[in-house]
Amino acid sequence: MKKLKIQDVISVGIYTTIYFLIVFLCMMALRFTIPAFNSILIPGVTALFSGVVYLLMLNRIPRFGAITIMGSVMGLFFLVSGHFPLSFVPNILCAILADVIQYKTAINQKVRTYLSYIVFSYGLTGPVLPLWFMKNAYIDSLVARGKDAAYIESVFAPITTFSLYLCIFSVIVGGILGITVGYALYNKHFSKTEDHRYDSAASEI
Repeated sequence: MKKLKIQDVISVGIYTTIYFLIVFLCMMALRFTIPAFNSILIPGVTALFSGVVYLLMLNRIPRFGAITIMGSVMGLFFLVSGHFPLSFVPNILCAILADVIQYKTAINQKVRTYLSYIVFSYGLTGPVLPLWFMKNAYIDSLVARGKDAAYIESVFAPITTFSLYLCIFSVIVGGILGITVGYALYNKHFSKTEDHRYDSAASEI
């Protein structure tokens, strides 16, 4: 397994920027269409639309560490943008695990890509998981940021056992569909120009 080079890190930065843009667009679309559940569905909906970006990164930068960098950058964004203090942890942990699955396991190539993508996509649950599992600490953080009782109540209104399952399963469904659509787009628009670099890299692993 070859190590990441400077140009690889730059390329990862480009794909991370594209991924961040997709996250932002999904967030805005959900905010205007399903405002009550927008934060809960962001991970699953983003997974639905960013599969081709993930595949492009794997094909053009088939190196252990690329996935970790992408997830860590997203986690750092959550850390510095006023989210709950521990929101960045799932991004980093899920990215590392996805990297391990993609490059350190002997699973069938396509299966491990599906699996690594789903695991990676769970990183975006970082900002919402504390709503269920660290409610009091989350409320304290909102109060410290100057949020009033009405705002806090609106944040927790959709937080139920059902919405937790909805969040979890939407990532699985979004991830599977996202990579399936991603493969179709990649094979149609990018595979010929890429000279099958991903298959060649996979055979070397």
